[in-house]
Order: sequence, then C-alpha cells, then structure tokens
Amino acid sequence: MNRYQQYIDGEWCDASDGQTMTSINPSNEEPWAEFPAASEADVNRAVESARRALYEGPWGSITATQRGKLLSRLAALVREKALYLGEIETTDSGKLARETRAQTAYVGDYYDYFAGLADKIEGKTLPIDKPDMHVFTTRVPIGVVAAVVPWNAQMFLAATKLGPALAAGNTVVLKASEVAPATMFEFARAIEEAGFPPGVVNVISGSGEPCGRALTSHPGISRVAFTGGPETAARVVANTASNFAVVSLELGGKSPILVFDDADIEGAVNGIVAGNFGASGQSCVAGSRVFIQSGIYNEVLAELENRARRIVIGDPLDDATQVGPLATRMQVERITQAMSEVASQGASIRFGGGRPKEFPKGYYVVPTIVECPHQEVTTMREEMFGPVMSALRFDTEDEGVALANDTRFGLGAGVFTENVARAHRVSAKIRSGIVWVNTYRAISPIAPFGGFGMSGYGREAGLDAIEDYTRSKTTWINISSEPMSNPFVMR
Repeated sequence: MNRYQQYIDGEWCDASDGQTMTSINPSNEEPWAEFPAASEADVNRAVESARRALYEGPWGSITATQRGKLLSRLAALVREKALYLGEIETTDSGKLARETRAQTAYVGDYYDYFAGLADKIEGKTLPIDKPDMHVFTTRVPIGVVAAVVPWNAQMFLAATKLGPALAAGNTVVLKASEVAPATMFEFARAIEEAGFPPGVVNVISGSGEPCGRALTSHPGISRVAFTGGPETAARVVANTASNFAVVSLELGGKSPILVFDDADIEGAVNGIVAGNFGASGQSCVAGSRVFIQSGIYNEVLAELENRARRIVIGDPLDDATQVGPLATRMQVERITQAMSEVASQGASIRFGGGRPKEFPKGYYVVPTIVECPHQEVTTMREEMFGPVMSALRFDTEDEGVALANDTRFGLGAGVFTENVARAHRVSAKIRSGIVWVNTYRAISPIAPFGGFGMSGYGREAGLDAIEDYTRSKTTWINISSEPMSNPFVMR
C-alpha cells in the first residue's frame, strides 16, 4: 500500500485528524494507495499558508521574470518525470499509460507557455480628462486561488489553472479529487523541486464535505477554478456567495459530432473513435452524440462497428491496450443501468453494451454503439463518461445543426465535411465553446478551452486566461506643482 501525504506550506503532512481515504486500482479492484482526507483545519492551514506566501512572504515581491523562470523549471521537471507520473496516474485511475505519459509530457508546454507570458502582463496609461493628472492601470494578482481538479486528465487540468494563476502572481490551494489523487501528490514533489517558496502551491485532497465546501467558501479565497460535474458546480457557486470569489467552471458535456455525406469517411470514423473510445470515453469533450447524414449512415456505422470489434481491451499499463477500465465502479453501474433502458426507449445496441467476459475483475466496459431513433434516449441525453456512443441519422444540414444544438451542454463539437463553405456555416451555428472541423480532441496551450450552458463559463488556456487571474488597479497621480484644491470650493 502506497501512502501519501498532503503538501501544505512547503511541508508534507497527514490530515490533522488522522482521517484517510483509499484508492482502488480500477484494473483489478484492489486497494493500492492511501491518502489524507483533509479536514476543515487542514483547509484553513493551506489557505492561510497561501495568503502568507502572497502578502508576507517572498512570492509577492519577486519579479514577474523570476516567476516565469520557476514555471519554466517546473515544465522541465514535468517532462523529466512524465514516464513516472503517467504510470502513477494509470495505476490510480485506469487511464492508458501511453496516453497519460504523452499527455503529461505535453503538459510541460502549458507551463512553458505561461512562463513566457509572466512578464508580459501590462497595464495602460489613460488619456484622462482631468488636467494635471497622470492615471495608469496595472494588472495585479487576484489573490489566493482554489484550483479544484477531477481525477481524469488531472495533469492537464491542473496546468490550465496553475499555469496562468502562478504566472499572474497568485498563490494556489489545489484540491485533488477524492478519486485517484496520487498523481497530484507526486506532482507536488516537482513543485517543491522546482523551487517555489513554501505556501505558493499547496496540494490537499478530500471529499466535498468538509474539504471542498471549506475551501470554496473560505473567506481567504479570491478565485475558484473548478472542473467537475454540474451538480457539484452548483454547490461551489453557492459556497462562493459568502466570499464573493470569482468563479470559472468547466463542467464537461455531451458533445455532438456531425458527419455530412461529403465527409472523408476514414477521417470521420477516426474522429468518432477518438471522440468516443479515446481515454476509454472518460473525456469531458467526448463526442458521444454522433449524427450521420443519411447518404453515408449505413457505411459509417458499419465501419464504426468493425472498428469497435477490433479494439483491444486490457491492462492500461500495456501499450497494446486501446481501451482500459473505467475509474470507478459507479461509472460501470451507471452505464449498465442506461443499457437496460435503451430498448424501452426505442433504441438498439448495435455492438457492446456490457462487460467483457475475459475481465471478470476490473471496471471494464465493452466499447458500445447505440442506434437511436430520437434524442430522448438516456445515452443521448446524459453524460456516460465511458466508451458509449449514440448514433442518429439526419437528412438536411439544418436538421443536423438543430440536433447538435438540442442539448443543455455546450463544450465541444465536431464537424466532418469536405465542403469549406459548409464547414464555416455549420461551425458558426453550433453553440459550443470549441468546434473541431475534420479533427477531434486537439488541444494547445495557445487555444482557449471552455463551454456554454451547463458546460460552464470562463476559459482556460490561451492569452486571455492569464487576465482572468488578475484585477485591474487604477492609480491617480496629481502632477501639478500646486497643492490639491480646497474640496469645498467648486470651480
């Protein structure tokens, strides 16, 4: 049993009340790691540590260029440790090792990107309408940031929060998920090794109550960056009613993929497979609502079934594996329940729909294709967070767009067409924060990431993200040689 400690004020420590939680290896359902369950006292200590580091310690006085150099050092360490960090994440969450290793290495680019922006946060001189006044603005850190990350893609999602937060000069309390948090504790070692002063980044773990509630409602928190589900997000927003923290929410979705008759079929099938079975379907941008135009519907679906039959299910640490286990038993049970409902809803399971017989242990689900006559099927409406795709036929472009937009979510979308005019028309009409045309699941530190509707608000990554972690401060300087005029004499 691996035993982890939380990282507060530059020190490794257990929970103040000794409470712990256990992580289950999803591939064999056996306990493999133990970690602290942070108490409210631990949260208070972490927030106070972050406040001291910002307002009393060295972090608030070092230059922006120095902050950038520390982030660059962190980027290099993340790349150096990518193999190890990736395999820890795989053991903890069940995600494929070849994906976790590659994603962790790429995360270094995010820290490098924000390292380069650290000393490019600029203010303005205002052409003020008052004589003898010099007025300018500066961008200042917003304060202590509560970064709440889920278990899936945690290195990436931590980088989209820590990168701009630290570049802008804030301090951070990072709450790892109560599901599979081991990678965040290992990552904290890289933060320590990079040379960040104590308290600048604190890493804790725990359940929503008390840890999540105490953190997001804490009066010392000025900014909350949350990734998770809409139900938890509603509680987070309610928590911030008492501290007025600025909030950004990335809440996942139920993303559509539109495939038109003129699409390159091989490319479209690859995009659908990536959007549904990549990461074993455990992706916030999973393109699990697949709309295929009638002229190629049968051909595309037949090829998707053929591809699904050939997918290699197995040990996530084996590089030959293409789909591994899900992270929790609850996900398997949710999918199993949805599969039991589809027939009564008029849909049919074309392939999959159950657990693989060769894996009696582990949270495995066979890659599944559900043919739907309408969008009122459970698998069409609800986020499955597993390798389940739902397919529906459409006839016209307008119908396809209407189907794509018929959802309460709006994070990602895919469009496959060889018609450039159609690509522009359709992508402009789809209500989502990201639209991929003839590709899917592409990311970059340069490109903003975020959604509409129940997929949340705010944007992560990109140039604008860094301003979301600052406030504008206005300074007025009287440059007249005369004293300030009598306020009771009006002129």
